[in-house]
Amino acid sequence: MSLALDKGKLIRSAFVYLFTAIALLPIGATVMLSLRPRPGGAPALISLENFVHVFRETLVLQWLANSLMVSLFTVVAAIIVAAPAGYVISRGRHKIIAGYSLLLFVVQSLPVITAVIPLFMLFARLGLADHLGALVIIYVAGSLSVATWMMAAYFDSIPAALEEASWIDGCSVFGGFIRIVLRNSLPGVLSTAIFTFLLSWNDYLVAIVFLKSDSMFTLPIGLQSFFQQTSTDWGAVMAVSVITMLPPVILFSILNRYFSVGGIGGSLAGH
Repeated sequence: MSLALDKGKLIRSAFVYLFTAIALLPIGATVMLSLRPRPGGAPALISLENFVHVFRETLVLQWLANSLMVSLFTVVAAIIVAAPAGYVISRGRHKIIAGYSLLLFVVQSLPVITAVIPLFMLFARLGLADHLGALVIIYVAGSLSVATWMMAAYFDSIPAALEEASWIDGCSVFGGFIRIVLRNSLPGVLSTAIFTFLLSWNDYLVAIVFLKSDSMFTLPIGLQSFFQQTSTDWGAVMAVSVITMLPPVILFSILNRYFSVGGIGGSLAGH
């Protein structure tokens, strides 16, 4: 019996390692290709010439700053709106709340492509075409329904009795939401923030329609500019791809330790 269990565990572990290796293979290939010497450069096993080239000869730092700015503003705005909206859905029992929940579902089911051109015409009239602010507005609107549902799902795990106890002690409804619910929902807030960050960080469709100036490009659009009709600088493409991958990885590595923080265990401190 023990031998059969060990054999099954070994097979499962082998499959996990196999699929992990398959998933990491494209990333490893991208990193290795980015470290190859540039054509005409000094022969070397590993070289940073591609990174030096993109930093010196392109606007990759500007694109990186644009992507960070858009993504961070999107995260902050989405959390500010989605947190109270999710709280209303989690605690509300009125028919209007049920209708609002259904509306969020309907909005989420609509593909973004159907609204991109009308939105571009609208923002062009407002003078916001080729402007990063337009991307922030669209990304917040596009992520809001899922972000609201994610926050509501986490708020459901926090007993309403904790808020009621704070109300008895004289805390307002808003104060109970901030001090009890939101304070003990850090993992839910971080999950929503990461989802929103990745949604805006990786977007290509909306950005390619709205952004025309090189200095306004985000990283996905800047990466596309390396693909030419007659030739492609693959070393530079791989270097920019690695640069594009790094911020989400760093962000998740920093926030990962906080996913276990929160929950009702800290409710007494909040109370």
